[in-house]
Amino acid sequence: KPGVYVYNFGTNFAGNVRIKLRGNKGDTVTLRYGEMLHLDGRLMTENLRKARATDTYILKGDPDGEVWSPRFTYHGFQYCEVSGLNSPIPLSEITGLVLQSETTPTSQFECSDEVINQLFKNITRTQRANFLEIPTDCPQRDERLGWMGDAQIYARSATYNADVAAFFTKWMDDVEESQRSFGAYPDYAPYPMGHGELGKTFGTAWMDAGIICPHTIWKVYGDTRIIERHWASMTKFMEFRESSSPSFQGVSIGNAWGDWLNLKDPTPLELIDAAYFAHSTQLMSEMAAAIGRTAESNRYTALFESIRNTFSEKYLSPDGSLKNPSQTACVLALQFELIPASSRATVANQLVTLIERNQYRMSTGFLGTKSLLPVLATAGKHSLAMRLFQSRDFPSWGYPVVNGATSIWERWDSFTKENGFGGDNNASMNSFSHYAFGAVCQWMFQNLAGIDTDGAGYKKILLKPVNPFVGNAIPNEPILWVKASYQSPAGPIKVEWQLNKSRYEYSVQVP
Repeated sequence: KPGVYVYNFGTNFAGNVRIKLRGNKGDTVTLRYGEMLHLDGRLMTENLRKARATDTYILKGDPDGEVWSPRFTYHGFQYCEVSGLNSPIPLSEITGLVLQSETTPTSQFECSDEVINQLFKNITRTQRANFLEIPTDCPQRDERLGWMGDAQIYARSATYNADVAAFFTKWMDDVEESQRSFGAYPDYAPYPMGHGELGKTFGTAWMDAGIICPHTIWKVYGDTRIIERHWASMTKFMEFRESSSPSFQGVSIGNAWGDWLNLKDPTPLELIDAAYFAHSTQLMSEMAAAIGRTAESNRYTALFESIRNTFSEKYLSPDGSLKNPSQTACVLALQFELIPASSRATVANQLVTLIERNQYRMSTGFLGTKSLLPVLATAGKHSLAMRLFQSRDFPSWGYPVVNGATSIWERWDSFTKENGFGGDNNASMNSFSHYAFGAVCQWMFQNLAGIDTDGAGYKKILLKPVNPFVGNAIPNEPILWVKASYQSPAGPIKVEWQLNKSRYEYSVQVP
């Protein structure tokens, strides 16, 4: 429209703009923000919901011009609409300012697949956009909450990409402060108001971030202080877990977030609850041992065995397969070691069959997608893991990239060139800066590059890159080389490998 100018900053980020203006005293300039544009060039703001994402500046009339930037807010955006001027601001006089908490970058990743290289850039950019004071779910809409489910899913990937020790240490104080009086951790922290069903303030797998995140920070940085600081709080949570599920079968008593955004392949909430009950119990046993609480460690180990035995009795068929499985049910059973060793190959084959029947596509949501590729890799299904990872079809990590993404989207098809913001999605529930599905970064470093810690704090380093000879049965050209580096707590680790016909070259630099 006349007098309305839209500026494209090229990438979707969190922050503000700095503008230099000239005009008369009292002139009003309005700035509106959005992550995407409609096909006719209008700012797409449906996904902001109640967030106005609007800044207003009234000019002083300084003949030399005046420079201004918002000071008490920030936005998630790629586009800024400026109105109230008679002519556009020159490009040199409007600047995007990226804001984030001080979390020093610690990783680099590059490979022969340019779509994957863009994916890695999108992951790290989305992490920066959402690690601003608290680990938010998204920076743009009327939410910006420290959702616990998103945080526990992504925490390990976050530790590869940046030094987040101080960041999570601070946030865990928010988590403990937000703990409900009866022991459950809430859906998000800080916890300013309720969300979801009336009277329900927590959800399985979401509340378990109160255990998973401290365990992750200890495991990566080797610092037990975060365990000791929150031990009483974590013990209170585990008492709530035990009292809620005395038969160890899993319960559905909180908000039903479940395997959020699964693709018409739901997993029973009771199964998810039993799986995360077992997982949190196992992590508590490890953390208790780390701070010298041997008796408590032994008790949690025994409790884990009880939950695992009950899980097998309830969810396994006599032939060792899962009853009525979803892809995520198979992933959780394998990831959390909830089934006997004799059944692991059977359930892994079940998972492969489900993926093949779905035209080699995943149907997992937040919970299942995080560990889908690691589970396949552990089961020796490298070729299938690589096929899913390099796919450009919906749903896949490559699909948003080939549709122009510069960040990680909340939904695989938040936008398509064919349907715009339509399709099966509600436009108001489309965040274009949401790190949850970026949790695949953990697999990229642990499996594809092969960098991990053996024990806590990288005192021992595990180097085990994927075998490139067993991952080539994919529609796209296979990944032929990888270069990755990680500034670990023990010092820099750098891995490079390349495949040239039958020759495999591997080099590594360690502290």
